Amino acid sequence: MSQPSSSSRAPGKPSPVPALLGIVALLAALAGAFAWVGGGFGARLTAQQMTNTIEAGKPHPGFRRAHAKGVCVAGSFTPSAQAPQLSRARVFTQANTPILGRLSIGGGDPHGADAKARVRSVALLLKTDDGQQWRTAMNSFPFFVVATPEGFQAQNLASAPDPATGKPDPARMAAFLDQYPEAKKFMAWAKSAPWSNSWANTRFNGVNSFWFTNAAGERHAVRWSLRPQAPFEELSAGQRAQADADFLSEEFNTRLARGPVKWDLVVTQAREGDPIDDPSQPWPADRTQVVAGTVTFTGTTPQDSGACRDINYDPTVLPDGMAPSKDPILAARAAVYSVSFNRRMHEIGTGQAPAATGAKGETR
Repeated sequence: MSQPSSSSRAPGKPSPVPALLGIVALLAALAGAFAWVGGGFGARLTAQQMTNTIEAGKPHPGFRRAHAKGVCVAGSFTPSAQAPQLSRARVFTQANTPILGRLSIGGGDPHGADAKARVRSVALLLKTDDGQQWRTAMNSFPFFVVATPEGFQAQNLASAPDPATGKPDPARMAAFLDQYPEAKKFMAWAKSAPWSNSWANTRFNGVNSFWFTNAAGERHAVRWSLRPQAPFEELSAGQRAQADADFLSEEFNTRLARGPVKWDLVVTQAREGDPIDDPSQPWPADRTQVVAGTVTFTGTTPQDSGACRDINYDPTVLPDGMAPSKDPILAARAAVYSVSFNRRMHEIGTGQAPAATGAKGETR
């Protein structure tokens, strides 16, 4: 499909074609997600079942079922000169794009202690001047625990505390690792990788793969990450034991008072034979990496009153020039995010979630 020439539009006005193509891509992604929710991929496991397992019978009304504790962040994205060579996405040609994001920790407890959460996360929503959106959610781990939604469900079931001991059943965990041996690599990372002492010096990785297409029609499989410009500083075991429950948000706000916090957006390109559709397998370190731009955060707001509270950071919401891979975890994320979002929005809308909205004294 050819695009209109520049003479057929008002000077400086973006073409509507990329936005329309982006809508088509979004609808296709959503169709895949909804098919997965309904079992359309041939599996009996559903997003509702996975969400129920994550809740573990103890939902916190109005909060996200995973990564429940966090803060809203505001900022912007500035592309590099190399970015348009990667993808024709408007976000890579527009001079500056606003970001509505969220920093969080792993786990389903909105009141959990920051120093006990092994995983830290960031979510971004970028909306360009032609109305297209790029939503992405990244984590501090370098690869995913398993390769399939069924494996992730098995991991959540195996790691559930035994009522008698309050700890996971070793026999169930051993059986899980026998069935999904790729998880051993993730567990080794969780035990050995150093903890950072700030969100600001944490590297966040998008472990799922996507396809980028540039203006010349060149198509590449990619993964992306946010590499902090702040130097890494380790949080020791002793410091973790004494840390305030909210030390991450407190430290981040103190840091922001001194100036903006920045990350480089780094895009890694796959080579032939790389495991594009398996997020549990990292790509070799020698793959081509391109700094596509800079993510800058300038302020935070509490999530109960901030604009990020009611956003579903579905990673399959992509602009023209980006497309999801066939990674089954990616489709499952979109489906589970949708179920979680609908549940918490219903709870908020029916007055069941005063703690999640800041109206702690409200009763209904």
